[in-house]
Amino acid sequence: MTGGTDVAAREPVPHPIDPPSVVQLAADAIRSMILAGELRPGDRLVEERLTAIFGISRPPLREALRLLQREGLVVRAARRGAMVAPLSEQDVHEIVTLRHAYERLAIELGVPVSDHDRLERCREALRVMADAAGRGDRAALVEASFSFHLAVVALAGHRRLEEAYRSLYLQMRLCMALNTSIRNQRYESLQDNVERHRRLLELIEAGDREAVLSELETHGDTTFMGQFRPS
Repeated sequence: MTGGTDVAAREPVPHPIDPPSVVQLAADAIRSMILAGELRPGDRLVEERLTAIFGISRPPLREALRLLQREGLVVRAARRGAMVAPLSEQDVHEIVTLRHAYERLAIELGVPVSDHDRLERCREALRVMADAAGRGDRAALVEASFSFHLAVVALAGHRRLEEAYRSLYLQMRLCMALNTSIRNQRYESLQDNVERHRRLLELIEAGDREAVLSELETHGDTTFMGQFRPS
């Protein structure tokens, strides 16, 4: 039987890493504008305006919009062209309830925590949240809170569950962007937000599954749904 070629002895084939393309940079910029609330659900994405803002031609802009359409952030409507995906109350209800179902399943599978290394990911996200609150950086706090919840879902050690939860990420961010003005007026301070997540982590660390599930019931989604009003 003839032996195969020694893979280690082969000359490696060059695989140059390309810098971010104009299409990707444009998609990143528009996505950031949507998630920051600068572009709101239902807003038209006027090509002439966007090409002027970014200093690019129409072909890469249109490709960037197609990328965002695949992510669910952009839709196309007859006679209106591309626009930020509108959100109805039913859309928000579906996103929030699906998020809750994923988190509940993760707690049922992952608490008590068998692999304590996974808890460090939650603790690190909480540290980032506390640091953001100390700086008064609400945007960084929101980003870190999503990282915290993703780390909580990861406690289950269930790759497909974590991937499904991650796929909701941009849709949850779009909900938050829609609710920016209300969120900024809420009574809860940034520090109160951190403490709410700290309580949840303490229950997780204690291994009290039922207490964690009970805490999740009042962790914030109900308040969000009660305040949501489609524009």
